[in-house]
Amino acid sequence: MSSRLGVLQVCAAGFLWGTGGLVVTLLHERDGLGAMTTSAWRTMLAALSLLVVAAATRHLGQVRDTFRSDPWHVVLMGCGTALYQATYFVSVLWVGVSVATVVSLGLAPVLAATGEHLRAGTRPDLREVAVLVSALAGLLLISSTAAESSGPRPVAGLLLAVLAGAVYAATTVLGHGLAQRVDPVALTTCATAVSGVVLAPFLVAAGAMSKPLLPGSTGSWLLLVYLGTATMALAYGLLYAGLRTTSGSAATVATLVEPLSAAALAAVILGEVLTTTAVIGGVLILAAVVALRPTEEHPAPV
Repeated sequence: MSSRLGVLQVCAAGFLWGTGGLVVTLLHERDGLGAMTTSAWRTMLAALSLLVVAAATRHLGQVRDTFRSDPWHVVLMGCGTALYQATYFVSVLWVGVSVATVVSLGLAPVLAATGEHLRAGTRPDLREVAVLVSALAGLLLISSTAAESSGPRPVAGLLLAVLAGAVYAATTVLGHGLAQRVDPVALTTCATAVSGVVLAPFLVAAGAMSKPLLPGSTGSWLLLVYLGTATMALAYGLLYAGLRTTSGSAATVATLVEPLSAAALAAVILGEVLTTTAVIGGVLILAAVVALRPTEEHPAPV
């Protein structure tokens, strides 16, 4: 029963992550909030939530010790988290939720595995080569349909989605060693706090340029709070709770649930339509993730 509960918790985390792009799109359409402004609010709200929880559970000492143990490593992870989130959310607004999520989250685990082979000086086996070919084929199919997207800048959005996947993969490889030595929740709190500091200047810039800085209605405020507390702070809480009773391969479920839930919600709420070619491309990318994850374990996305 505990193992099944763990899987459900990880699935819930993946679903929450999958709603992030949808909320960003809704806030942009309703209140004109830009991707960078929303990213800044999300990380700051998430960091505040995590710090409150840490204080309530008397874990602030672990957060402090984590930052002191390797500050430059933590700062780099926070900067990577900020860059990934910013490029992903801009991609969502430019090419659409479905394409951006499938490309960035589908390619990230494959790129992370490739980076680990390069760093270790090892060669991938035939199965891993097939995984990479499947992922690249899927990307090419989705790329061929990007121009048909309803987004304002589909090609640039697709390129940003690829960049987001690469940044996430690099951050994953960078944080792997540190995550083995420190409390994962404390590490997430530190990285999220650094990310919030990195993105905070965009709020100042938005105000200086007289761009929308805050939501204009109670409903939009609730969406923004949900984005920070649920899709970042709560989602990671569910992930780490689930991984206590399941193997590392449970992260595979979260990785798959996120793009699938994002695409489904985008189709139902935003009316996004994926062509047959794009669907095939997405299936190839997700199939690559499924084939890869049983042997390579990576942290879940941010």
